[in-house]
Amino acid sequence: MWRKAFVGALLALTVGYFYHTDPELPERLLQYLAQPPPSPEGAPSTPTIEQMISNAWEALITAPARQWSRVAVGVNACVDVVVSGVGLLQALAVDPGVGRDHEVLHSKEDLRETFIHYMERGAAAERFFNDKETFQRIARAAAEYPGAQLYVGGNAALIGQKLASYPQLMVLLCGPVGPKLHEMLDDQIVVPPESLQETDEFHLILEYKAGEQWGPTRAPQANRFIFSHDMANGEMSTLETFVASLEDFRPDLVVLSGLHMMEGQGRELWEERLKEAVVAISDVRNEVPIHLELASMTDKDYMNSIMQEVIPIVNSIGLNEQELLFLSQASSGPHSELASWDGVPDVGRVSDILLWVLEQHGRADPESEADLTRIHFHTLAYHILATVDGYWGNQVAAVAAGARVAGSQACGLQSIDTTKVALRAPREFHSSYSEPRETLSLNPAEPVTVYRRGNVTFYLTPVLVCKQPLRTVGLGDAISAEGLLYSEILQQQ
Repeated sequence: MWRKAFVGALLALTVGYFYHTDPELPERLLQYLAQPPPSPEGAPSTPTIEQMISNAWEALITAPARQWSRVAVGVNACVDVVVSGVGLLQALAVDPGVGRDHEVLHSKEDLRETFIHYMERGAAAERFFNDKETFQRIARAAAEYPGAQLYVGGNAALIGQKLASYPQLMVLLCGPVGPKLHEMLDDQIVVPPESLQETDEFHLILEYKAGEQWGPTRAPQANRFIFSHDMANGEMSTLETFVASLEDFRPDLVVLSGLHMMEGQGRELWEERLKEAVVAISDVRNEVPIHLELASMTDKDYMNSIMQEVIPIVNSIGLNEQELLFLSQASSGPHSELASWDGVPDVGRVSDILLWVLEQHGRADPESEADLTRIHFHTLAYHILATVDGYWGNQVAAVAAGARVAGSQACGLQSIDTTKVALRAPREFHSSYSEPRETLSLNPAEPVTVYRRGNVTFYLTPVLVCKQPLRTVGLGDAISAEGLLYSEILQQQ
């Protein structure tokens, strides 16, 4: 009997000693004991949550009943020069400092401050550089910087490239296409002769990695800062050529981008040019759906003008979390009091703004004369497709396809490698930020969550985020292109 008591006392003393030296030991022991036993050799292992989502996507992503055959894309196109942002600024003898946003860049100091402002937030942004000579000196330094890479650039050209990777599609691209860009474009892309110009437009893309440090600034996630001195795209000079070419090309889908480029030209120019853009867009045949791809902007008056004049005359828009919040701020919409998103954007708040756009500037109201019936929203952790009921089909596949390409392209792969991605989406979320609201949860086996508010249906899917992204530029364009490829517009009675 005394032997059992002695062993028990010794065991208690031993556990007490280890607890004193390592207080977390009992918790780790419990975690270890709670783990499932290892699979016998040769037996299939339990799939990770990333594998479950990826496998479920493959079953969900199916082609629509009616597919596009001819897609016209315009009107911003350029050559992207991609470099390390911190490396280039150091090469320009620019020191780190305090971040501050500038709507238009006039100097290297403006560039430094604006770059830091967005790097410390891990946010993407795009700005116009007003000084031509200074920009050209920076562009030369960027092109000569070790490791600098040249790519097809501009939302329209990037969307065109993505669409052209599908051999059944004929793609028309209209924009300022110089010799270098023309050489890099897919052979399947048709460029009208009127779009060709003698010199290329260059955009500088300053990338940074997650955790990258410059002075006191540390990037919370990988992203990029884009700037240019691009007058052709800035004036949307090929818009009329684009619309005129549609008559001969006869597309069954039109994709428009580049409105953000006019922001840096000043109010007088953009006011006049926006009116001309509205007239040009209105000339597109009624039966041809138009998708508008938005991009980073800072002028609330300009964004509000786009909201009032352009968004109601297109059928679909694509945008990210910054553009969605700025759109609400420019028009005093839901949650416009937020200065910025704090971490992963709240699903309920995002849903509130998407619904407001479709109700106020779209056709959620059956009596409305607006054409907007679809919004493709994307942020790092998840995507949402919101559509007015009865206008679009195959949206479960479309939102899943957009998320799939985000995870694969960021890693520089053709398909998802589940060992190189991670789930960062919330496991539980709400259909609205305020009551009444529905509590929803993520199911890895059925990774598209569908919920409704009035006559608007929301399709949410997580993104499998690349742990070490190789290139972030053009992800939004690839997401929108892929979402459109798997979408179909329903015939209206």
